[in-house]
Amino acid sequence: MPFGTIADVTPPPPPPPPATAAEPPPAPGGLRRPRGSVLADRAYATGAGVAALLAVVFVGYLLWTTIANTGETWSAFGIWGFISGTTWDPNDAIYGALPFIYGTLMTSAIALLIAVPASIGIALATVVFLPRRLRGPVGGFINLLAAVPSVIFGLWGVTVLVPLLRPFLDWLSETLGWVTIFGWKPFEGPVTAGSYLISGLVLAIMILPIITAITREVLLTVPRDQREAAFALGATRWEMVRHSMLPWARSGIVGASALGLGRAVGETIAIVMLLGNTPGIFTPLVGPGSTLASVIAMQTGEASGLQLSSLTALAVVLFIIAFVINAAARLLVRRSEAGTSGGLFRRGG
Repeated sequence: MPFGTIADVTPPPPPPPPATAAEPPPAPGGLRRPRGSVLADRAYATGAGVAALLAVVFVGYLLWTTIANTGETWSAFGIWGFISGTTWDPNDAIYGALPFIYGTLMTSAIALLIAVPASIGIALATVVFLPRRLRGPVGGFINLLAAVPSVIFGLWGVTVLVPLLRPFLDWLSETLGWVTIFGWKPFEGPVTAGSYLISGLVLAIMILPIITAITREVLLTVPRDQREAAFALGATRWEMVRHSMLPWARSGIVGASALGLGRAVGETIAIVMLLGNTPGIFTPLVGPGSTLASVIAMQTGEASGLQLSSLTALAVVLFIIAFVINAAARLLVRRSEAGTSGGLFRRGG
């Protein structure tokens, strides 16, 4: 500092006071959010949190009250004894859940094996292959199937599908009845009106709209540049679908399949009409059976005591199966998104 001059010792301005909860910090440019907007945001966040908490509490309360009514069953047979039991006889007060677990998983597996490839094909058709003027009508028709009541599907299956497929099932039983898989003969007769194959086919039609709609929306999210890049490299339309679109959409397809499987596991009315009420394990696919949901619906009205407790225990088993399906689906989706799993489709070389 030169001799004889006075330095500028003006103190810096004090920092602005910190924003309080009642007064949010001003927006850039000196603008302030209206107080009503701030209160609305807080009310929305609080309401959303309360709604989420109530949903969790309700599910927990539902499960707890259901389990509370199963004590008589666990005391009589034990948890493993009830789940692995193969006999359901109300006359002798013997109750086992395994035949109904088998029927539920078998019909759902058949439905999924039919519905997933069909849904992927329909979704690809409405996104890639069909002319633009047909994509909307075809997609709309598939979505309309979701609005058809279950009892209509069941009635259609009984009056149309069973007589139509009966000759084919007879031929299947006569031709492949000798096939044995670890002692199980899946096509051995006699062929009955109610069967796993027809029930699974109707279930596949019922879950088709769910899987198709979600798969279609996921395929539409594939970047246009990615599709055009595949064409620029000389790929055919199918090669573009296989190497560009399906790997992109596989996590969504897994999630869609899980939703469809959850619908199939819990279906009741159509299964009651098409599968019958003949519980069994490793019974032929051309014969009758029973599921968890169908036996609960058919016997709850006249049940009491140990039988009602056992039916409630079946409901707990069904709840656990649905929970496991959703948990497994979430795991598969995360692995697919992270690229640590092959998923439904592998990227081609």
